[in-house]
Amino acid sequence: MSYKFQLEKFEGPLDLLLYLIRKSEIDICDIPIVEITEQYMQYIELMKLIDLDGIGDFLVMAATLLQIKSRMLLPPDPNESQDAEDPRTELVRRLEEYQRIKEAAEELRLRAEKQSDLFPRRVDEEASSALREDAKEVFFEANLFDLITALTSALANKPEKSEYEVVKEEYTVEHKVHMILHMLVDRSSFRLEEIFAHAHSKMEVVVTFMAVLELCKMKELVVVQRRLFADIEVVRNSQNIVIQHTE
Repeated sequence: MSYKFQLEKFEGPLDLLLYLIRKSEIDICDIPIVEITEQYMQYIELMKLIDLDGIGDFLVMAATLLQIKSRMLLPPDPNESQDAEDPRTELVRRLEEYQRIKEAAEELRLRAEKQSDLFPRRVDEEASSALREDAKEVFFEANLFDLITALTSALANKPEKSEYEVVKEEYTVEHKVHMILHMLVDRSSFRLEEIFAHAHSKMEVVVTFMAVLELCKMKELVVVQRRLFADIEVVRNSQNIVIQHTE
């Protein structure tokens, strides 16, 4: 597949690790490295499949995880002291530091929003009132890893065919973009699973997924969740909804 997708705001490898830790409700100071490494590698394979730009940093982290995993699986070296450092220590330190930076950045963002409310602005009161009436539901913004989780589920639900009919399959991102926009004409939102349900093969699922990413990049739609790690909903960007940003 020659289509290469680039994201303006691309979460990094530490973001993926924090996502997996939170999703599995794991203690960041006691990471089950075998389990996390296996999950991480599954995400890497999907990212390679859709040819996301910037995957090099993720591969470096994958190598680091595999190294830590191998060190923890090997029997202890009798020549080393019993107080030898846990192989996960440096990774935990990096994750905790990165998490503090993200929390600080989010705090600054919230302060900037509050500060902007202190300056007088001319507002169309009628339009503002209508906006408040429409913006009744609060959603969590789904990130790239939430989308990849949904893609994993969709691919798992498309079994391999035992018998094949030789037909020429042509799936393009452009065609799927038009399909999704057409779906949004009659409905303002729908679950991401409904889009994948139209696909007949795993390759078509992947192309559909890339079309969703393209529409997000074009700001034609937003992907949201009613609660963290819940099903993803695709909503027209013109809809007046309140989006709660996650850290």
